Amino acid sequence: MKRINKLKDYTEYTNERYDDMKSLLNKSRRLFEQVSDRDVESITMAREEEKTKEYDVSSGKIVVHGYTTPDITLTDEEKNTYQETMDDFVEQVSDLVDYNALNIYENNVEWSGVLVKFDTEFFYTVGERNGVYINGSMIKLDTESMEMLTNLKDYYQTFSVKWAKVLADRKSTQTVEDENE
Repeated sequence: MKRINKLKDYTEYTNERYDDMKSLLNKSRRLFEQVSDRDVESITMAREEEKTKEYDVSSGKIVVHGYTTPDITLTDEEKNTYQETMDDFVEQVSDLVDYNALNIYENNVEWSGVLVKFDTEFFYTVGERNGVYINGSMIKLDTESMEMLTNLKDYYQTFSVKWAKVLADRKSTQTVEDENE
């Protein structure tokens, strides 16, 4: 009998805790929605419209994102860096690749593509989120694919060094322009 009472007390306690938690989560959600709606409006009104400019470089595309014309201007050095990036990728990772556009943002560079032979997508990012990511379906794990994955991971170091320098150069250029104004 004592055991049944303890079980009954525990069940009631658990149900009460569950109801309390559910109530708190609902209140939190409603508060968040109220704040979010107001914040989104003010941010949208205050933020400038993002501009993009697309550049064709050799056999690839670069899309530069920014808010002013100097932000979306691509230098010859950046074009050369992109060409070197593609050449190095072919040499170190795979020669059968379909590249997507390289995107340059204020604080981030993103580049992706598809390794055709392995039907695997890759995604490199430098800046706010650093890393190499893959996406594929039913990737066969054999010596050749494992070597490709290792090369893909290892090449990220080369990619990140080159494009972190580009981001740093863009930031220093912006700082100089801001001081001249």
